[in-house]
Amino acid sequence: MFERILVVCTGNICRSPVAEALLRQRLPERHISSAGLGALEGEPVSPFARQLAEADGLDVANHKARQLTVTMIQEADLILVMSEGQRRAVGQQVPQALGKTLLLGRWLDSSKGRNIPDPYRKSMEVFEHIHSLLKDATLTWAEKL
Repeated sequence: MFERILVVCTGNICRSPVAEALLRQRLPERHISSAGLGALEGEPVSPFARQLAEADGLDVANHKARQLTVTMIQEADLILVMSEGQRRAVGQQVPQALGKTLLLGRWLDSSKGRNIPDPYRKSMEVFEHIHSLLKDATLTWAEKL
């Protein structure tokens, strides 16, 4: 069983903190956290991402961006990333983690899943689209787990 789930994106301020909050809402018994491959430690959630998350009743106000570490990778039972490139980056840090590192958007397309693009510094419309993908992806993961 996947008790410790880690959600990873680039900066840990747009996608992964929102996906973390969505998964926590849907899987309250699990330990869910997030981190970024290139995070600026301590940064809050991006304003557009926070606005959309709070509109859905998610609390991301106290989130502080964290840099992904080898320890985080090793301790996680399941690592959910936004892109195949991020999956490879996790595998470069801890090669044996590749088997437990999957796309958050794995179930969004019938074939092999889909990447969830980075909305950083994009319009509110882009954030709304990404937020919708995050909601769909986390709902499906919650059902599968």
